[in-house]
Parts: sequence; C-alpha cells; structure tokens
Amino acid sequence: MPRALPQLMGTPTDHVEDAAAVRAAAAALGLPGIVDVHTHFMPRNVLDKVWAYFDAAGPLVGRRWPIRYRHDEDERVAQLRDFGVLAFTSMLYPHRAGMAEWLNAWAAEFAARTPDCLHTATFFPEAGARDYVARAIDEGARVFKAHVQVGGYDPTDPLLDPVWDLLAEAGVPTVIHCGSGPAPGRFTGPEPIRRVLARHPRLPLIIAHMGMPEYSEFLDIAVGHEHVHLDTTMAFTPFVDEMMPMDPATVARLPDLGDRILFGSDFPNIPHSYVVAVESVLGLGHGADWNRAVLHDNAVRVFALAPLGRAEGS
Repeated sequence: MPRALPQLMGTPTDHVEDAAAVRAAAAALGLPGIVDVHTHFMPRNVLDKVWAYFDAAGPLVGRRWPIRYRHDEDERVAQLRDFGVLAFTSMLYPHRAGMAEWLNAWAAEFAARTPDCLHTATFFPEAGARDYVARAIDEGARVFKAHVQVGGYDPTDPLLDPVWDLLAEAGVPTVIHCGSGPAPGRFTGPEPIRRVLARHPRLPLIIAHMGMPEYSEFLDIAVGHEHVHLDTTMAFTPFVDEMMPMDPATVARLPDLGDRILFGSDFPNIPHSYVVAVESVLGLGHGADWNRAVLHDNAVRVFALAPLGRAEGS
C-alpha cells in the first residue's frame, strides 16, 4: 500500500516547495506536466455551500474534512498552473432539478476565459435534460460530471436514457461519482452502473475515486467495457487509506489497466497538499510507464488533447 506522506500546513513557502516537487516528479518521468481530470470550479455561491457542507462534516462526508485550498478562483487557477497542471476540469453538479442548465452556462463562460480548463458540463434526470446536454456539446463541452451520491438519483432513471444515448453517440465522457464512498447513497454502487452500461454499452464513463470503496467491482466493470475508465481522485492517499483502503490484491491488478486510469486530485476540496495526491499515485510502485500514462498520456488520448507544453503563465 502507499507509504505515509506528510500533510503540509499550507504556508506560501510550502506552496512553492509543493509546486517544485510536483514539477520535479513530472520532469523525472519525462513529462511536460500532468493532466488532472477531477478538479472543482463552480459559481462562488455554490462553492461556498459545498465548503460549508465539508466544514460541518455532513452525512455524505462522514468525517472532519478540512479544505486545503480555500482561495479565490484566480488564485486556485494560478496554483494549478504552478503545479504544472497542463489541463484540468471544472467538475460541478446539481443536487436538484432546475440547476444543471444554469451551472452549464457558468461553466461555459469559465472555460472561455480559462483555456487550460476542459469545458465541463453536467445534467440531472429531468425533462429537457437531453436538450441542454446537446446544447452543451454543441458549445464545446468535452467532459460531463454526474454525482449520483449528491444528486440522490438513480443513473438508470428513464429520463437519463436520452442523455446517455447522446453522450455515447458523441463520445463525450462523463466523470461519475457512483461508488459508495465516503458514505453510501440510495443509488450508489456498481450494480446501477452495470445496468446503465447494459443499455448503453458504448457509453464513455470515468468512474470517480476508483469507485471507492467498491474498487474491485468497478475494475471488473472497466475490464468488461472498453470505454470505461477510472480516476485516482483521493484514492491511495493517507486520508482515504484510514477509512477505505484498496486491498493489496486490487492494487496488484492496476498495471493490467494502465491505459484506463486517469489522474484526479479533487482540488481544491482536499485535506492535504496537492503533492500528496501525486505522490500517492507514484508511491504505488507500478513503474515509470504506468505513471506516465496515468498522470498524462491517458488523458491526452481520452480527450484528444493537442501536444501539451507547460501551461500559459506558469
């Protein structure tokens, strides 16, 4: 399992040191930087409510969860660039009907003024979902976010069938929080996803958090569906290993899916330094080729990114 890593205090000096450490890790692998497929940017009033929920250790969090990078939007973008993150996402999600279209409008504007952010969108099982998803794709959305736990909805809801059909046809992936961690929801777990994929076998999904804690089951799903990937978000970190560690037999399977795993951090909503997220992946000991694929190459392929240099302004 990953070695224990320090959880740094977040002073300006620490940030400089952390950024240097992340850049050095990428450079040691011959990479120009990394791609982070799971970062959160959203309207400030929404983000404030998300942070308040974490601060209160709400029932879907289940434990104290201090937010490490509680900064203004511009500073958070600058921090990712300091870390040498070449491309990232703006994962955002509704918790009720009537929110998704408004969130998509904000995300489109954010992507337009933040060129290293992959244009991100979202949806909810509601009338009209297919129409606004189609519009988001037409406007350039390259990845969607679905949060089964927070949304409290069944991903097999018939209202989502036309959305899944459209996303499968367009080949646009959805990062989906569908595992039962850190706390289970009514519709979390692998079985609803198996049913979705039975209906939509070419649907490109990225299982968030490696499917925590049903790691092995979601790996099985990826083995059986060539368009299913997983992201490393929060997995392997000391914070998660305290409550939902991946068992060694499952860790040993990861090299067999080296082309299907993407790096994610959950920045800024992480209780540790960004370097911990990177080092926890490298600490698995799966070798340089696997590390290069996870930190950079797989995302470049999945999102058809142009050859990446260092982020503008870094």
